[in-house]
Amino acid sequence: SFSVTQGEIVFIIGGNGSGKSTLLKVLAGLYPPDSGNLVIDGTPVARLDTQSYRELFAAIFADFHLFERLYGLLGTDEAVIGELLKDMQLSDKVRVVNDRWSTLELSTGQRKRLALVVSLLDQKPLLVFDELAADQDPEFRQFLYEELLPRLRSQGTTVIAATHDDRYFHVADKVIKMEYGKATYVRP
Repeated sequence: SFSVTQGEIVFIIGGNGSGKSTLLKVLAGLYPPDSGNLVIDGTPVARLDTQSYRELFAAIFADFHLFERLYGLLGTDEAVIGELLKDMQLSDKVRVVNDRWSTLELSTGQRKRLALVVSLLDQKPLLVFDELAADQDPEFRQFLYEELLPRLRSQGTTVIAATHDDRYFHVADKVIKMEYGKATYVRP
């Protein structure tokens, strides 16, 4: 059992197969919980419209997909997109042309960063990341943890992320460890 407050950064840690990804999918409303309750602002999620609950999240899971078009974001200010591409170190690789990405022929790490651009453009109050920092070079990894996540926190965005990057655990407000499908606080 744990709670998350708006604007917190929560890291979910644990070994492979410990339940990190499953927990993230339950929290995002993609899997129903086998037991217990998800509660948002005192109301059990089971009583809410499931789709409305899911709309609170932008998520990047290990099996993410990128669309060539900016569905749901058509007409987004290209200057805003350009700034995000610059932050994600992608401005020399990809741009937006007629609400489409100029290319998706990118490395796995670059594709994850492009997915992050889309998630940030979506401006959801809850971001869920499953090993987002995997496949990233050390420079971008440091930017992600030391600059981007604190910036999101200061904007009131909640981030829940599965990670193995113990070097950056200090960035999180809470660290929760998964073992055999059970969650325990490492650092509340």
